[in-house]
Amino acid sequence: MTAAGGVHHCLRKVDPGAIWEAIDREGITHFCAAPTVLAMLAEHPDAHHLDHVLRVFAGGAPPWPSLLARMGELGFDIRHLYGLTETFGPAVVCEWQPEWDDADPESRARLIARQGIANVIAEPVRVTDPEGREVPADGRTPGEILLRGNDVMLGYYRDPEATDNATLDGWFRSGDLGVRHPDGYVELRDRIKDVIISGGENITSIEVENALTAHPDVVEAAVVAAPHDKWGEVPVAFVSLREGASAGEGELIEFVRSRIAAFKAPKKIVFGELPKTSTGKLQKNVLRAKAISE
Repeated sequence: MTAAGGVHHCLRKVDPGAIWEAIDREGITHFCAAPTVLAMLAEHPDAHHLDHVLRVFAGGAPPWPSLLARMGELGFDIRHLYGLTETFGPAVVCEWQPEWDDADPESRARLIARQGIANVIAEPVRVTDPEGREVPADGRTPGEILLRGNDVMLGYYRDPEATDNATLDGWFRSGDLGVRHPDGYVELRDRIKDVIISGGENITSIEVENALTAHPDVVEAAVVAAPHDKWGEVPVAFVSLREGASAGEGELIEFVRSRIAAFKAPKKIVFGELPKTSTGKLQKNVLRAKAISE
Protein backbone atom coordinates (compact mmCIF):
# COMPACT_ATOMS: atom_id res chain seq x y z
CA MET A 1 0.00 0.00 0.00
CA THR A 2 2.86 2.36 0.79
CA ALA A 3 4.56 1.68 -2.55
CA ALA A 4 1.27 2.31 -4.35
CA GLY A 5 0.83 5.64 -2.58
CA GLY A 6 -1.95 4.40 -0.32
CA VAL A 7 -2.95 6.13 2.92
CA HIS A 8 -2.73 4.04 6.10
CA HIS A 9 -5.38 4.50 8.79
CA CYS A 10 -4.13 3.10 12.09
CA LEU A 11 -6.05 2.22 15.24
CA ARG A 12 -4.50 1.63 18.65
CA LYS A 13 -6.77 -1.35 19.31
CA VAL A 14 -9.42 -3.47 17.66
CA ASP A 15 -12.57 -1.36 17.93
CA PRO A 16 -15.40 -2.35 15.56
CA GLY A 17 -17.19 0.96 16.06
CA ALA A 18 -14.07 2.91 15.12
CA ILE A 19 -13.52 0.64 12.11
CA TRP A 20 -17.06 1.26 10.83
CA GLU A 21 -16.60 5.01 11.38
CA ALA A 22 -13.34 5.01 9.40
CA ILE A 23 -14.91 2.97 6.59
CA ASP A 24 -17.73 5.49 6.23
CA ARG A 25 -15.79 8.70 6.88
CA GLU A 26 -12.50 7.96 5.15
CA GLY A 27 -13.70 5.69 2.36
CA ILE A 28 -11.43 2.80 3.36
CA THR A 29 -10.81 0.53 0.36
CA HIS A 30 -8.63 -2.26 1.83
CA PHE A 31 -7.96 -3.77 5.22
CA CYS A 32 -6.59 -6.95 6.78
CA ALA A 33 -8.27 -8.77 9.63
CA ALA A 34 -8.49 -12.04 11.50
CA PRO A 35 -11.90 -13.76 11.18
CA THR A 36 -12.80 -12.84 14.76
CA VAL A 37 -12.48 -9.16 13.87
CA LEU A 38 -14.81 -9.68 10.91
CA ALA A 39 -17.29 -11.32 13.28
CA MET A 40 -17.11 -8.26 15.55
CA LEU A 41 -17.86 -6.00 12.58
CA ALA A 42 -20.74 -8.16 11.39
CA GLU A 43 -22.39 -8.15 14.84
CA HIS A 44 -21.85 -4.45 15.64
CA PRO A 45 -24.91 -2.17 15.82
CA ASP A 46 -23.37 0.08 13.15
CA ALA A 47 -23.13 -2.76 10.63
CA HIS A 48 -24.68 -1.83 7.27
CA HIS A 49 -24.32 -2.52 3.58
CA LEU A 50 -21.38 -0.66 2.06
CA ASP A 51 -21.83 2.00 -0.59
CA HIS A 52 -18.35 1.46 -2.03
CA VAL A 53 -16.05 -1.48 -2.78
CA LEU A 54 -13.97 -2.62 0.19
CA ARG A 55 -11.58 -5.52 -0.20
CA VAL A 56 -10.67 -7.47 2.92
CA PHE A 57 -7.69 -9.78 3.27
CA ALA A 58 -8.58 -12.32 5.95
CA GLY A 59 -6.07 -14.63 7.62
CA GLY A 60 -4.61 -15.79 10.89
CA ALA A 61 -7.24 -18.54 11.19
CA PRO A 62 -9.69 -20.18 8.80
CA PRO A 63 -12.84 -18.03 8.41
CA TRP A 64 -16.06 -20.01 8.75
CA PRO A 65 -18.45 -20.12 5.75
CA SER A 66 -21.41 -18.54 7.59
CA LEU A 67 -19.25 -15.53 8.51
CA LEU A 68 -18.11 -15.12 4.91
CA ALA A 69 -21.71 -15.28 3.74
CA ARG A 70 -22.68 -12.57 6.23
CA MET A 71 -19.79 -10.31 5.19
CA GLY A 72 -20.78 -10.82 1.56
CA GLU A 73 -24.30 -9.64 2.39
CA LEU A 74 -22.77 -6.44 3.80
CA GLY A 75 -20.83 -5.87 0.58
CA PHE A 76 -17.31 -6.83 1.67
CA ASP A 77 -15.10 -8.40 -1.01
CA ILE A 78 -13.05 -10.93 0.95
CA ARG A 79 -9.81 -12.59 -0.13
CA HIS A 80 -8.69 -15.43 2.10
CA LEU A 81 -4.93 -15.69 2.67
CA TYR A 82 -2.86 -18.41 4.34
CA GLY A 83 0.74 -18.44 5.45
CA LEU A 84 3.16 -18.72 8.33
CA THR A 85 6.06 -16.70 9.72
CA GLU A 86 8.33 -19.06 7.77
CA THR A 87 6.63 -18.15 4.48
CA PHE A 88 6.91 -14.38 4.74
CA GLY A 89 3.17 -13.84 4.95
CA PRO A 90 0.55 -15.18 2.54
CA ALA A 91 1.96 -18.14 0.62
CA VAL A 92 -1.50 -19.30 -0.44
CA VAL A 93 -4.36 -17.16 -1.78
CA CYS A 94 -7.98 -18.11 -2.43
CA GLU A 95 -8.05 -16.47 -5.84
CA TRP A 96 -11.54 -15.85 -7.19
CA GLN A 97 -12.45 -17.80 -10.33
CA PRO A 98 -14.92 -16.47 -12.97
CA GLU A 99 -17.02 -19.65 -12.85
CA TRP A 100 -17.84 -18.90 -9.22
CA ASP A 101 -19.79 -15.79 -10.21
CA ASP A 102 -22.98 -17.77 -10.78
CA ALA A 103 -22.73 -19.83 -7.58
CA ASP A 104 -25.38 -19.37 -4.89
CA PRO A 105 -24.29 -17.43 -1.75
CA GLU A 106 -23.84 -20.56 0.38
CA SER A 107 -21.67 -22.28 -2.24
CA ARG A 108 -19.62 -19.11 -2.76
CA ALA A 109 -18.98 -18.86 0.98
CA ARG A 110 -17.74 -22.45 1.06
CA LEU A 111 -15.45 -21.82 -1.91
CA ILE A 112 -13.79 -18.71 -0.48
CA ALA A 113 -13.44 -20.32 2.96
CA ARG A 114 -10.78 -22.57 1.44
CA GLN A 115 -7.14 -21.53 1.69
CA GLY A 116 -6.56 -21.61 -2.06
CA ILE A 117 -3.56 -21.91 -4.38
CA ALA A 118 0.07 -20.80 -4.22
CA ASN A 119 0.85 -17.16 -4.95
CA VAL A 120 2.81 -16.06 -8.00
CA ILE A 121 6.32 -16.56 -6.52
CA ALA A 122 5.71 -20.05 -5.15
CA GLU A 123 5.40 -23.55 -6.51
CA PRO A 124 2.02 -25.33 -6.45
CA VAL A 125 1.08 -26.41 -2.94
CA ARG A 126 1.53 -30.09 -2.12
CA VAL A 127 -0.56 -32.18 0.30
CA THR A 128 1.19 -35.40 1.33
CA ASP A 129 0.87 -38.41 3.63
CA PRO A 130 3.50 -39.09 6.36
CA GLU A 131 5.74 -40.81 3.77
CA GLY A 132 5.69 -37.77 1.48
CA ARG A 133 3.32 -39.22 -1.12
CA GLU A 134 0.66 -36.99 -2.69
CA VAL A 135 -2.84 -37.57 -1.34
CA PRO A 136 -5.76 -37.78 -3.82
CA ALA A 137 -7.31 -34.46 -4.86
CA ASP A 138 -10.74 -35.54 -3.66
CA GLY A 139 -11.43 -32.91 -0.98
CA ARG A 140 -11.57 -35.65 1.66
CA THR A 141 -8.18 -37.33 2.10
CA PRO A 142 -6.09 -35.36 4.62
CA GLY A 143 -2.38 -34.77 4.47
CA GLU A 144 0.28 -32.27 5.51
CA ILE A 145 0.50 -29.04 3.52
CA LEU A 146 3.98 -28.57 1.99
CA LEU A 147 5.24 -25.26 0.58
CA ARG A 148 8.18 -24.19 -1.58
CA GLY A 149 9.04 -20.95 -3.37
CA ASN A 150 10.77 -17.58 -3.11
CA ASP A 151 8.54 -16.73 -0.16
CA VAL A 152 9.77 -19.62 2.01
CA MET A 153 12.58 -19.21 4.52
CA LEU A 154 16.07 -20.59 3.96
CA GLY A 155 16.06 -22.09 7.44
CA TYR A 156 15.86 -21.39 11.15
CA TYR A 157 18.64 -19.14 12.43
CA ARG A 158 21.54 -21.21 13.79
CA ASP A 159 19.29 -24.23 14.23
CA PRO A 160 20.03 -26.80 11.49
CA GLU A 161 18.25 -29.57 13.40
CA ALA A 162 14.97 -27.61 13.47
CA THR A 163 15.46 -26.77 9.79
CA ASP A 164 15.90 -30.45 8.91
CA ASN A 165 12.81 -31.41 10.92
CA ALA A 166 10.74 -28.82 9.06
CA THR A 167 11.95 -29.89 5.61
CA LEU A 168 10.97 -32.79 3.36
CA ASP A 169 12.95 -33.15 0.12
CA GLY A 170 13.38 -29.39 -0.11
CA TRP A 171 9.78 -28.58 0.84
CA PHE A 172 8.73 -26.76 3.99
CA ARG A 173 6.49 -28.82 6.24
CA SER A 174 3.78 -26.46 7.48
CA GLY A 175 2.55 -28.65 10.32
CA ASP A 176 -0.98 -28.04 9.03
CA LEU A 177 -3.38 -30.77 8.00
CA GLY A 178 -5.38 -30.14 4.85
CA VAL A 179 -7.08 -31.60 1.79
CA ARG A 180 -6.74 -30.85 -1.91
CA HIS A 181 -9.89 -30.33 -3.96
CA PRO A 182 -10.26 -31.46 -7.60
CA ASP A 183 -9.71 -27.86 -8.77
CA GLY A 184 -6.31 -27.79 -7.02
CA TYR A 185 -7.38 -25.53 -4.16
CA VAL A 186 -6.29 -26.66 -0.70
CA GLU A 187 -8.42 -26.44 2.42
CA LEU A 188 -7.05 -26.43 5.95
CA ARG A 189 -8.42 -29.00 8.40
CA ASP A 190 -6.35 -28.32 11.53
CA ARG A 191 -2.89 -28.01 12.98
CA ILE A 192 -1.59 -31.58 13.05
CA LYS A 193 -0.78 -31.24 16.74
CA ASP A 194 -4.32 -29.97 17.44
CA VAL A 195 -6.22 -32.89 15.88
CA ILE A 196 -8.45 -34.44 18.56
CA ILE A 197 -8.00 -38.21 18.79
CA SER A 198 -11.10 -39.62 20.46
CA GLY A 199 -11.40 -43.38 20.81
CA GLY A 200 -8.93 -43.84 17.96
CA GLU A 201 -10.86 -41.54 15.60
CA ASN A 202 -9.47 -38.24 14.35
CA ILE A 203 -11.61 -35.14 14.82
CA THR A 204 -10.54 -31.83 13.29
CA SER A 205 -11.60 -28.77 15.24
CA ILE A 206 -12.36 -26.70 12.12
CA GLU A 207 -15.02 -29.13 10.93
CA VAL A 208 -16.80 -28.98 14.29
CA GLU A 209 -16.43 -25.18 14.47
CA ASN A 210 -17.95 -24.78 11.00
CA ALA A 211 -20.90 -26.93 12.05
CA LEU A 212 -21.45 -24.86 15.19
CA THR A 213 -21.19 -21.48 13.47
CA ALA A 214 -23.80 -22.55 10.92
CA HIS A 215 -26.36 -22.24 13.74
CA PRO A 216 -28.13 -18.86 13.48
CA ASP A 217 -27.58 -18.07 17.19
CA VAL A 218 -23.79 -18.59 17.11
CA VAL A 219 -21.31 -15.78 16.42
CA GLU A 220 -18.05 -17.61 17.09
CA ALA A 221 -16.97 -21.08 18.15
CA ALA A 222 -13.66 -22.65 19.11
CA VAL A 223 -13.16 -26.37 19.68
CA VAL A 224 -10.29 -27.91 21.65
CA ALA A 225 -9.45 -31.29 23.15
CA ALA A 226 -10.17 -32.17 26.75
CA PRO A 227 -8.84 -35.31 28.46
CA HIS A 228 -11.30 -38.19 28.97
CA ASP A 229 -10.90 -41.38 30.99
CA LYS A 230 -12.58 -43.63 28.40
CA TRP A 231 -11.94 -42.00 25.02
CA GLY A 232 -8.55 -40.38 25.70
CA GLU A 233 -9.70 -37.02 24.33
CA VAL A 234 -13.07 -35.47 23.53
CA PRO A 235 -13.99 -32.19 21.82
CA VAL A 236 -15.10 -29.30 24.02
CA ALA A 237 -16.59 -26.18 22.41
CA PHE A 238 -16.39 -22.57 23.53
CA VAL A 239 -19.20 -20.53 21.98
CA SER A 240 -20.30 -16.90 21.91
CA LEU A 241 -23.94 -16.25 21.05
CA ARG A 242 -25.64 -13.35 19.34
CA GLU A 243 -27.20 -10.78 21.63
CA GLY A 244 -30.60 -12.00 22.76
CA ALA A 245 -30.03 -15.55 21.47
CA SER A 246 -31.23 -18.44 23.61
CA ALA A 247 -29.67 -21.59 22.13
CA GLY A 248 -28.58 -24.00 24.86
CA GLU A 249 -25.97 -26.73 25.09
CA GLY A 250 -28.32 -29.57 24.15
CA GLU A 251 -29.70 -27.75 21.12
CA LEU A 252 -26.25 -26.94 19.74
CA ILE A 253 -24.92 -30.45 20.27
CA GLU A 254 -27.90 -31.91 18.42
CA PHE A 255 -27.46 -29.31 15.67
CA VAL A 256 -23.85 -30.43 15.16
CA ARG A 257 -24.91 -34.09 15.17
CA SER A 258 -27.34 -33.31 12.35
CA ARG A 259 -24.53 -31.91 10.17
CA ILE A 260 -21.50 -34.13 10.81
CA ALA A 261 -20.75 -37.55 12.33
CA ALA A 262 -22.27 -37.81 15.81
CA PHE A 263 -19.00 -38.82 17.49
CA LYS A 264 -17.46 -35.50 16.39
CA ALA A 265 -20.02 -33.41 18.28
CA PRO A 266 -18.68 -31.59 21.37
CA LYS A 267 -19.28 -33.33 24.66
CA LYS A 268 -19.53 -30.00 26.43
CA ILE A 269 -20.19 -26.40 25.46
CA VAL A 270 -18.98 -23.40 27.44
CA PHE A 271 -20.71 -20.09 26.67
CA GLY A 272 -19.06 -16.68 26.87
CA GLU A 273 -16.66 -14.29 25.16
CA LEU A 274 -13.68 -16.00 23.56
CA PRO A 275 -10.15 -14.84 24.54
CA LYS A 276 -8.26 -12.98 21.81
CA THR A 277 -4.91 -11.31 21.24
CA SER A 278 -4.60 -7.55 20.75
CA THR A 279 -5.00 -8.07 16.98
CA GLY A 280 -8.17 -10.14 17.41
CA LYS A 281 -6.66 -13.58 16.92
CA LEU A 282 -8.26 -16.36 18.94
CA GLN A 283 -6.14 -17.73 21.82
CA LYS A 284 -6.76 -21.45 21.67
CA ASN A 285 -3.94 -22.12 24.12
CA VAL A 286 -5.98 -20.32 26.79
CA LEU A 287 -9.03 -22.41 25.91
CA ARG A 288 -7.04 -25.67 26.04
CA ALA A 289 -5.89 -24.87 29.56
CA LYS A 290 -9.46 -23.99 30.53
CA ALA A 291 -10.81 -27.23 29.04
CA ILE A 292 -8.32 -29.25 31.07
CA SER A 293 -9.04 -27.43 34.32
CA GLU A 294 -12.85 -27.66 34.12
